[in-house]
Amino acid sequence: MTATLAPLGSLPVETARRFDAIGPVWGSDIPKHRDLVIAAYTPLVAAAPRDGIETVRDIGYGAHPRQTLDIFAPAGADRPANADVVVFVHGGAFVRGRKSLNGLIYDNVPTWFCRQGCIGVNLEYRLADEAPWPGGAEDLALAIAWLRAHVARFGGSPDRIFLLGHSAGGTHVATLLFDPFLRKHPSRAVAGAILLSARLQADLRPDNPNAHGVRAYFGEDPALHPIRSPASHPQGSDVPVMIVTAQYDNPLLDLYGAQFQAALGQVRGIMPRFIQMRRHNHTSVVAHFDSGEEYLGREILAFMTATTDPGNHAASG
Repeated sequence: MTATLAPLGSLPVETARRFDAIGPVWGSDIPKHRDLVIAAYTPLVAAAPRDGIETVRDIGYGAHPRQTLDIFAPAGADRPANADVVVFVHGGAFVRGRKSLNGLIYDNVPTWFCRQGCIGVNLEYRLADEAPWPGGAEDLALAIAWLRAHVARFGGSPDRIFLLGHSAGGTHVATLLFDPFLRKHPSRAVAGAILLSARLQADLRPDNPNAHGVRAYFGEDPALHPIRSPASHPQGSDVPVMIVTAQYDNPLLDLYGAQFQAALGQVRGIMPRFIQMRRHNHTSVVAHFDSGEEYLGREILAFMTATTDPGNHAASG
């Protein structure tokens, strides 16, 4: 298990101190604290360069209005060939959220990876009211199938698709890869997955502030929740995995991430990469991309590079 002191260097000192104070009480009012974080990082992301990036928005990968994706690719002569593809899957407690909150957050994630030479993808998917379990994972499978067929024209490699799922988006990534219900899905081949503050265990505990979203997505019957949880199926995939949590995560998500790392290590015989982002919270762990702080992004790139050699165990350890 790896820990690092995140400098929060992109934030003004007083803002960083304020977030340090909010951290221990993050779960007491997540919507309020989330909005503060987004407001703080939005101008920093807005100041990042956008030159040389071509963005194609709202490409349909399915028939539903939410089955769309945005592609961020180096423009013109700078466009690569066979570049790594990073697909960001946003969160929202299964019942809300969209791929771009304000035109900057969450666009900041694929934008940053695009500036590192990757093809960035920002994914929308159906929510729990229209697509309960395993609808999110099924949408992700459709998107991967579309990308494998079309991403080459944007400069991406169909064999180098990496999934970066945050919160509920991480649930959909892990479900697609590990759940035996979808294990044989023909469109789920990916090069690697990064689970970022992902909900890996469905629970209705009173200290889970998003229990209503869990119920809406995983169903009313709590007896079904364990078998529908990605954490129940660590043996379901050998895809290289990297797990990231925030020091001040939504309640229990950090615990579930650590438990899943241990379970994967027991099954695989080698521990997956695990990073706890110190001083970060459930929102800043995503909002900080393209703000000037690059530790996590560089670690993800290193994880991706390690998957180039199929025999390199550093890819999953």
